[in-house]
Amino acid sequence: MSQEKNKTKSVVIIGSGPAALTAALYTARANLAPVVYEGDLPGGQLTTTTEVENFPGFPEGIQGPELMEKIRKQAERFGATFIPKMVEICDLKARPFQIKVGSETHLSHSVIISTGASPKYIGIPGEKTLLGKGVSTCATCDGFFFKGEDIAVVGGGDSAMEEATFLTKFANKVTIIHRREEFRASKIMLERAQKNPKIEFLMNTTVTEVLGTDQVQTLKLQNTKTKEMSELAVGALFVAIGHTPNSSFLNQQLPTDANGYLLTQPGRAATEIEGVFACGDVTDHFYRQAITAAGMGCMAAIECERWLEASDHHG
Repeated sequence: MSQEKNKTKSVVIIGSGPAALTAALYTARANLAPVVYEGDLPGGQLTTTTEVENFPGFPEGIQGPELMEKIRKQAERFGATFIPKMVEICDLKARPFQIKVGSETHLSHSVIISTGASPKYIGIPGEKTLLGKGVSTCATCDGFFFKGEDIAVVGGGDSAMEEATFLTKFANKVTIIHRREEFRASKIMLERAQKNPKIEFLMNTTVTEVLGTDQVQTLKLQNTKTKEMSELAVGALFVAIGHTPNSSFLNQQLPTDANGYLLTQPGRAATEIEGVFACGDVTDHFYRQAITAAGMGCMAAIECERWLEASDHHG
């Protein structure tokens, strides 16, 4: 058994969202017997989303956790192994690569990194308990559910302006709440939001609490200058203060952009280290959709399979 455990694997996949599961499905069907380390949020961000209506093939929509479970089972059917543990260290300088999980070290000829990105939260009472019940970090995913309602967006960068502008397609009114006077958003994005008649701005203001029983109803606000408290009735709160890519466990062994997103070769999933591939939200701060992550997982798997074959490490 221990000998089998220490046998060098063909491919290890780190992550468990749509990118990781699709990569697992494709590498499993290529008879590479992938081992997937799922981390502490199996299923990724989609498990915090209730209804998914924009994933092709589900005309009635599907629950986020159910969609992930279906893809997982599909990958398992072809021989993928899932381990619900966190990878603590991944040594990409060694050959084969060394993956440290708890007290164990596993070896693999190739690695697919699909650890995703974690949305940043404000860190206030009610925010996490009402997640999926009016609190959201993705307008494209959840905006549709709040037709005709008043919505608030917290943030001051491009993503906040983009989310707010997108939400005006559904909302009665969108209030952008920003803790400062100035915006980090680019001029063009800010002007687009300012010109939109459905968008209002609350400057020098922070949200201190989200209130509601089983749905967001009211936000408690505080003016950062006067310290005056107020309330705002809304049906939803979209938190748009950015994401943190889950790439810190790599200890800068791979190049990233200024925000920590892994860099791959243009239009590919290959990184600058031979045999290491990256896909999904850990590399993508632009689309951040389940379907694009899944597509990137497919790309990573096919590139990985071809690389293993060319380097005689398959099987």
